[in-house]
Amino acid sequence: MNLAALRQEYMRAGLSESDADRDPMRQFERWFEDALRAKLPLPNAMTLATVSRDGAPAARVVLLKGIERGGFVFYTNYRSRKARELEDRAQACLVFMWSDLERQVRVSGAVGKVDAADSDAYFLTRPLGARLSAWASAQSEPVASRTVLENAMAEVKARHGDSPPRPPHWGGYRLTPVEIEFWQGRADRLHDPLLYRRAGGAWQIERLAP
Repeated sequence: MNLAALRQEYMRAGLSESDADRDPMRQFERWFEDALRAKLPLPNAMTLATVSRDGAPAARVVLLKGIERGGFVFYTNYRSRKARELEDRAQACLVFMWSDLERQVRVSGAVGKVDAADSDAYFLTRPLGARLSAWASAQSEPVASRTVLENAMAEVKARHGDSPPRPPHWGGYRLTPVEIEFWQGRADRLHDPLLYRRAGGAWQIERLAP
């Protein structure tokens, strides 16, 4: 296996300051629509990076479930490792990777819980199995075997049937960005990274060296 030989030339498009929207949320929606039109698998998949109380980083892939009120919304178990780290340090970073379009987006900012009513509304849209497993699985905790997990699922199904309520320990977070970087691959590694940084009530755009 020769990992050093794995390379790709980026030739699809560029990203100029004149073409970019002055509002990064609108620019994100534009690129997200491009990803949808390209029929990319899981275009809403994003890496969520957090930091523990003692400074140890962790990352995992979660799904974007809303762009609203100036932020990026995702849902999870409030007792999970990511949730505990967000409780200690309410800041995080998201990264979207759309390799077929030769694009990345990095978003960093403060994270807070969404309203309980919003979590309730989203929970009702989830498939029944996903709603039941939100009760059955103690996310991020050790489990003796898959049999233990399946037994917990069966017990939850017997208790709640087809109408499980949202667990109080499950809900949404909203990351409100202070920085958003849009990265477009270009030939010869002279890529186009544009960084939006919030300054007061406005956004400033600057080009970064690739």
